[in-house]
Amino acid sequence: MTENYFNYFTEIEEHFQRARGTGLFLLSPLDWALIEAWKNAGIPLEAVLRGIDQAFEKWRGRPARARIYMVNSLAYCAQAIAAEAQAMADGAPAKRSASAPPFSLDEVREFVQHNAGSLRNAGQDDLAASLDTLDLDALYSDLEQLEQRLTAIEEKMIARLRAAASDDALFEARRSLDQELKPYRGKMTADQLAMLEKQFLERKLLEGSGLPRLSLFYLHP
Repeated sequence: MTENYFNYFTEIEEHFQRARGTGLFLLSPLDWALIEAWKNAGIPLEAVLRGIDQAFEKWRGRPARARIYMVNSLAYCAQAIAAEAQAMADGAPAKRSASAPPFSLDEVREFVQHNAGSLRNAGQDDLAASLDTLDLDALYSDLEQLEQRLTAIEEKMIARLRAAASDDALFEARRSLDQELKPYRGKMTADQLAMLEKQFLERKLLEGSGLPRLSLFYLHP
């Protein structure tokens, strides 16, 4: 597992900012949902970074009159990223090589304990207990297995939020997504759009509830 595996979000954010040439540009909720969708689909980080480069190379190759508007979303790069991911899959890339974990055991323990406290404060005692019972000393040697366990608990938490969400809340989230995604719909397949909608709605539900993300991808030492 490479060191930047758990830096998936920040690596993509920084690479997109560099490719765009504007370091202060902030990603939108749509962009973060896209990154989440790519991560969950198993799209290699390298494929995303290559796809961003390809998309900007194509954009800069257009006539100046066709470059009136800047690239303002990762959604513009979706097709190129899908193509790079397919090319890597066809080439059967090697599995990640082992390397030192990107964070210490103490950082992992603090992250998990903090999230357990947040869940307990929100009345999610059983989910907090699930975090408390994780054997972090043993799992630290296999962060991929720890990530799978944390993801399973997070999925249970999100399922509860979806079940409890009002129709109005879900409608507003979908309307917000439709507005942001309108310029880019032609760049995504139906499966990509469905996955993006799922991730976007989940992020909105979590933001509205104030509950934490449990995945190690959100651990920023």
